Amino acid sequence: MRIGALLVERGEADALGKLADDVRRAADDGFASAWISQIFGLDAQMALAVAGSGVPGIELGTAVVPTYPRHPAVMAQQARTTALALQGRFTLGIGLSHKIVIEDMYGYDFGRPLRHMDEYLSVLLPLLAGDSAAFKGETLQGNIGLSVPNEGRVPVLLAALGPKMLKLAAERADGTVLWMTGPVTVREHIVPTITGAAKAAGRPEPRVVCVLPVCVTDEVEQAREQAGQTFEMYGMLPSYRAMMDREGVGGPADLAIVGDEDRVAAKLDELAKAGVTDFVAAEYVPGEGRGRTREFLKSYMAG
Repeated sequence: MRIGALLVERGEADALGKLADDVRRAADDGFASAWISQIFGLDAQMALAVAGSGVPGIELGTAVVPTYPRHPAVMAQQARTTALALQGRFTLGIGLSHKIVIEDMYGYDFGRPLRHMDEYLSVLLPLLAGDSAAFKGETLQGNIGLSVPNEGRVPVLLAALGPKMLKLAAERADGTVLWMTGPVTVREHIVPTITGAAKAAGRPEPRVVCVLPVCVTDEVEQAREQAGQTFEMYGMLPSYRAMMDREGVGGPADLAIVGDEDRVAAKLDELAKAGVTDFVAAEYVPGEGRGRTREFLKSYMAG
C-alpha cells in the first residue's frame, strides 16, 4: 500500500508558495503521492502545475475536481496542461460533488448524476488519451480535439461510493478515490464491487485511493473531538452519510485514525488488508500533533 499526503490549501497571499513548500516536503519525506481537493479556494489543477513543477519524483493528484462546472473538454485541456507541467506525474481525480453545491450554488441540474458521469467520461477519456471526442448524449455533448502536447494518457480516478458508480469506475476509469469511508466498508463493499466489475470487464485491477483524517497522539478524545468539529459537514452529506451507516459509525470523528503509533499502524495495516492500494493521510492536528503524525508516517513508509 502506497502512502500519500493530503495537502491543505491555505487562503493566504502566498498560498501557492506555501503549497510548493508542502509538495517539496512531502517528496523529501518519502511520500509516494500528494493530493489536493478542489473546493472554493485555489484551482486544484493550476495550483499543482505551479507548485509541483519543480519537485520531481512524486505523483500529484486531485481528490477531487467536480465535473458539473467544467465541460469535459475544458477539464481535459486543464489536465493535459497540468500533466505537461508535471512531466506526466499527474492523476486526475474527478467527482460529482453534492446536490447542495451543484444545484444550490452553481445552479446546475443534479437529477441524473450517474448518466452525467458516464457521458462526461465519453468526452473526457478520448481527449486525455490524445484523441478527438465525438459524442452526443442526453446530458452533454462534445465534438472537439485538443492540441495540448501529450505526456501520455492522463489517468483518471472517480469519487465512487455506490455500486453503480463503482462499476463505472472499474469499467472506464483507473479506480476510485474515497473520503470518509472506513475499513469495514472498504473490505466488504468498495473493493469487492470495483475489483469484481473490473475483472468482469477484462480491465486491470483498479486503484483504491482511501483518504482519511489521521492523528498520532496520546490525547485520543481531544483529537477525536477536533476531528468531529473539523469534518462535521461531511456527516451531513448523503453520499458520505451512507458510507458511515455502512461502517456503523456515528460520524467523521469515529472514522478518524487516532491513537499512538502502534494503534495507527494497526489501522493502516487493516486498510491494506482490506484492499486499499493507496492510503492518503489527512493530517489535521496542527503544531506538535502534526509533527508526531508526520514522523510516524515517515517511519511507517520506511518499513
